[in-house]
Parts: sequence; C-alpha cells; structure tokens
Amino acid sequence: MDLQPTTTTEHVTADRPWLVSRHGLDTPLSITLDVALFSPGEHYTPGHETQPRSCFTSGIPLGRVTSTGLYGPWEADACDGREVFAGVLLAEVHFAPGSRRAAGALHWHGVVAAAQLPCGLDPATITRSTAQIHFV
Repeated sequence: MDLQPTTTTEHVTADRPWLVSRHGLDTPLSITLDVALFSPGEHYTPGHETQPRSCFTSGIPLGRVTSTGLYGPWEADACDGREVFAGVLLAEVHFAPGSRRAAGALHWHGVVAAAQLPCGLDPATITRSTAQIHFV
C-alpha cells in the first residue's frame, strides 16, 4: 500500500450582488437560524451526493421568532415575531442535512439593493423593523 498525502486549496469569493456598500459590515450580529422555518430550493440548496452540505444563500430577509430567539425568513403576515424585519443574512451558511439549527450573521445596518436579494423583497411591505437598512 502506498499512502501519499495530498493538499488542496480552495478560494471562494462571496457572491453578494445585493450589498451596495461596505457600511455596516463591521457590525454584524451572530444569530442562530431555525432550519425548519426555511424552504429547500427557495432559501437554501439541499445537500446531495457530491455536495453533502446544505447551503443558505446570503441576502435572505430575516425576522426573529419571539418565543425562541431563533431567526427565520421574514414574512409580513407572520404572527410569531418574524413579521418584524430584522435584517438580511450576511453570508452563505453551510450546514449538515438534518440539522435543526445553523449559525449565521445578521446584516442589520447598511445599504442593500432590494431587487438583488435572492428571495425578492419590496421594501414598501416592511411595516415593522428593528434593522437600520437603507434600500436602493
């Protein structure tokens, strides 16, 4: 048997077309996502044979569930706390399939291009917000 160590290097560039300026990137909040509240295919790419980790897309509008303190997708007509816009998911989040929670970062302060967000967002529909986001 011949064992040869191999080394690989991967360079990844963040894809955030929704991010208009660097303002606020130094103040993200550490958050925990409730995976069950998100829809596969819409909010995250499910893992598969060649890529076993699932991946949340950056830029998902988020709200905080009042009873748990966990974050889920913002919905104007929710009644669990997620109707209050908290910000957007700052960076991609990889997690193991079957996980109930995932760690992430909340971009709550800055400038965002609403039309470039992956789930779509009309800023006029936000009636309650804890975020300091300026939409362009």
